[in-house]
Amino acid sequence: MAHAELSERQAKTAEARTAALVDEIRQLARKRIPAAALSLSHPSAPVPGLREATEVDGDAARLLTEAVQATRTAVLEERRRVDAAARAAMRGTSAKIQSLLNQSQRLLHELQHEYDDPRILQLDFRNELALRRTQATAVLCDAWPGLARQNSPLVEIVLGAQSRVAGYERVKVSNHLRDERLALAARAAEPLAIALAELLANATAYSHPDTDVQVTVQQSGGRGAFLVVDDAGIGMDDDALDRARALLAGPSEVLLTELGDPPQTGFAVVGRLVVQYGFHCHIEASPFGGMRTILRVPAHLLTVMEDDHTLSVLAPAPVSAHPEPGRPAGGRGRETGQDAPEAAAEPSGLPTRRRRSPRPAPAAAPAAPVSVPAPRTPEQAESSWAALQQGTQIGRSVTGRAPAPDEDGHDHLGDQDDQGDDEK
Repeated sequence: MAHAELSERQAKTAEARTAALVDEIRQLARKRIPAAALSLSHPSAPVPGLREATEVDGDAARLLTEAVQATRTAVLEERRRVDAAARAAMRGTSAKIQSLLNQSQRLLHELQHEYDDPRILQLDFRNELALRRTQATAVLCDAWPGLARQNSPLVEIVLGAQSRVAGYERVKVSNHLRDERLALAARAAEPLAIALAELLANATAYSHPDTDVQVTVQQSGGRGAFLVVDDAGIGMDDDALDRARALLAGPSEVLLTELGDPPQTGFAVVGRLVVQYGFHCHIEASPFGGMRTILRVPAHLLTVMEDDHTLSVLAPAPVSAHPEPGRPAGGRGRETGQDAPEAAAEPSGLPTRRRRSPRPAPAAAPAAPVSVPAPRTPEQAESSWAALQQGTQIGRSVTGRAPAPDEDGHDHLGDQDDQGDDEK
């Protein structure tokens, strides 16, 4: 009798353990495995554990846990394989589209010299926006930026990045360089223009259309140069700020499926360029109410252009903290003749301009009679217009990009179209 009761109790215990194990397997299939897969994209998503740990023996509990880990590993490997295939496909497609857009750009430049139609300039600007999107996609997929450049002045790179952004007229550039001919090495010129364009696109997209986006170009001894972008936008919460900093730091792996729908690629593109070319990017709250992004260019990527290089007429004049007597603050300060500057070594290893002798005071001259200028002839007007086009062409040849169209001729529908997927 006692033996029968013992057998019955053992049977009931075995049935209870079997039922508990079946429940755990059911939860594994319906909840734990799906939650483990979801946690790969959303780390804050909880993954449930064993429901009745006391009813499941040690070996069974260990096997159930291993099943969850094996599932996570398999899903992650499959996602990486699919992502690599998608990157390869997008690289090939981006290269073809970029080639066609470059051909369209050259054709549009020829048409601008043959026909005086502002619509051609607007079309060129929209082609530029499409080219930037394609170029950013290629960079995100580990492709070459697709444009070879020479050593380029830093202020002209800023202008080139500004011309690639819808809402470019809101971007205000302040030049605080000690040497206006400070330039970037050829291999890093285009990557810096791409990175700055992405930051400007993000700043204009997340701030009110009536506000300005401030860009400050600074030079700081042996640490290189800084490009500071300030906007008066909506700002970012703590989670979004942490994610932005993680992307800007250049993580070793960023899956396309983790960038949202539609993908928010701006910070991911900058992070990729940061890793490849040695830039450094930091984001924080801006005193203007929005966000401040600081893009640092290391000193070893900087150089100084020769004096025979003509800077673009659109380049902002340096802001002088201590203007010389008789000279307005912020003047470009291009001297000729005996006032030509000489190079002096700084701790950074980069030369800076110093005047050999004080500027002599100009002699007092009798006031000239005021005369009314004669009206310009058609030939004179044609000559002035040709000089303006020549200056614009010089800026394009240096930056590798066409400048943005005039504010009066810009169609603001393009602004709305361009701000859809250039977000954080």
